[in-house]
Amino acid sequence: MKTHPQVQALLDAAARSPIPTLDKVSPFVGRRLYRERCRTVMPKNLPEMQTRILLTPQGTVLRAYRPTALKNDVLPALVYFHGGGWTIGDLDTHDGLCRELAQGARCEVFSVDYRLAPEAPFPAAVEDCIAATEFVAQQSKSGRIAVAGDSAGGNLAAVVALHARDEWQAGSGPRICFQLLIYPATDQNLETDSLRRNGRDYLLTQSLMEVFRANYLPRPADYADWRASPALAASHAGLPPAFVLTAGFDPLLDEGRQYAELLARAGVEVAYRDYPDMIHGFIVMGGVLDTANAAVAECCAQLRRAFDRVTA
Repeated sequence: MKTHPQVQALLDAAARSPIPTLDKVSPFVGRRLYRERCRTVMPKNLPEMQTRILLTPQGTVLRAYRPTALKNDVLPALVYFHGGGWTIGDLDTHDGLCRELAQGARCEVFSVDYRLAPEAPFPAAVEDCIAATEFVAQQSKSGRIAVAGDSAGGNLAAVVALHARDEWQAGSGPRICFQLLIYPATDQNLETDSLRRNGRDYLLTQSLMEVFRANYLPRPADYADWRASPALAASHAGLPPAFVLTAGFDPLLDEGRQYAELLARAGVEVAYRDYPDMIHGFIVMGGVLDTANAAVAECCAQLRRAFDRVTA
């Protein structure tokens, strides 16, 4: 298997670029570079949305997206956590994807601007994402709440689902009806075959992953905490149904696939899809990668199916 020709063109352009890679710059500079990159590759004709800014009692900012044509409907809620190694990424880098998910899944999307490392290391992002999900659940009129995220955001979505399961079983907290995990990071030990195989030349490198981990988890003892490595949770039973999506040339390929297998062994309903000729981060690149648009459509179909199965 080779990378898709559109992916290869992107990789060739990156190799020719004089701009330093993200592992060679400060987080401040990396955030700006990543924001510009996302703006360049995201789809150009995005759905029109009604948007609003919300603030949780803890001070976390959320951007809510509601399809304009559904402005008066009671919609299910999707709480979205952006990727970026817990270090980069923001509401704008994933604006296009959130608009597409809101339109395609016929839901209201709440994009969470959680605190970033190294300024706010673990467990700050986890705390923000849990609080944001609980806030959305309290505000929602539909009672149908799903969580989603890509990469580091997929990690956070998996952690929020675990936490919500425990709180629900204890008699409090929201009940999550679905989790959408897009090439999630699930084990901070960084010991997979796909990392060794894909840890160079595909934008997300082992060097960059180690930088992100050092920013987010300055204490190696925290690698084994299930809130950092959801694959290491004591149990995955009782979690909401999931759709796990991976990319064949992604260092995180094995982490996503193995997490899907963990869920299935625990009796969780899980659908798994690998895009074998794609790279990490492709889901936001619909402006230059046709497969990204197909993957977003598949995510929307999975979300719609999940929402339709829950009684409003």
